[in-house]
Amino acid sequence: MLALTSLCGNSQRLDGGAMFGNAPRVLWQRWSKPDEEGRIQLACRSFLVQDGKRRILIEAGVGAFFEPKLRERYGVVEGHHVLLSSLAAHGWAPEDIDVVLLSHLHFDHAGGLLSSYAPGEPLSLAFPRAQFVVGQEALQRAETPHPRDRASFIPELLPLLKDSGRLSVVKTGDVRHEYLGDRIRLRTSHGHTPGLLIPLLHGREERAVFCADLVPGLPWTHLPITMGYDRFPEQLIDEKRALYEEEGVGCLLLYAHDWQLAAGRLSQSDRGRYEISQQWETLDAFDLDKG
Repeated sequence: MLALTSLCGNSQRLDGGAMFGNAPRVLWQRWSKPDEEGRIQLACRSFLVQDGKRRILIEAGVGAFFEPKLRERYGVVEGHHVLLSSLAAHGWAPEDIDVVLLSHLHFDHAGGLLSSYAPGEPLSLAFPRAQFVVGQEALQRAETPHPRDRASFIPELLPLLKDSGRLSVVKTGDVRHEYLGDRIRLRTSHGHTPGLLIPLLHGREERAVFCADLVPGLPWTHLPITMGYDRFPEQLIDEKRALYEEEGVGCLLLYAHDWQLAAGRLSQSDRGRYEISQQWETLDAFDLDKG
């Protein structure tokens, strides 16, 4: 068994121009309708992987750690910890999670590791048993951020992770990690942020790729479309193309930020354009061994 379940976390509204980089508004507003402030709806989606031995949570979303003023500034919609509610709806508690795998440590992917904001109360880790797996370069970036993305990190998070004794670092160049088992391989990307980890899941019948911010959602599947937040857009496009070529047409792309879709099957048109031929709004124990 290698089963995938998509889990909604807290959602966001962010500026559409920033999310679509150099794509003009006349184009991107066809894909994502903006509100009166030019913001588009975005999911912060996680995926639970069950392999019969462990429960691995890929990403934790933005969570509810922001105080109200910052929650409004960063466009976080819900005030409660939606990911924990989504887990509970499937009958899982935070202590049921064995491993949390983080592609990187930007707050919209790692904030869900933290408890919800409560006035006067210190933040704590929301998953009491889990091993936290993060890439070496992504950790270094969080420890010494560039001024361009300093605001994307959570100062309180790193001390909590390190003091927990449950932080495990994937060394640069490693494609496997003991806590992830033999069914998950890791690929590294640098176009969005240094050391972004891309988990590759190969079942007996299906292959799936958690794209993180390499391909945030359906519109970004198209090679030229990048985000304004990306560190090196041209490099990201090259990394996207290499991923598609190596994983191949037919694999499932798992989307972190698409408002409507959890996954899509990669295809290629007669003209060579990469696109999606099959879509899933949710995945519920989708077994990659059975398809």
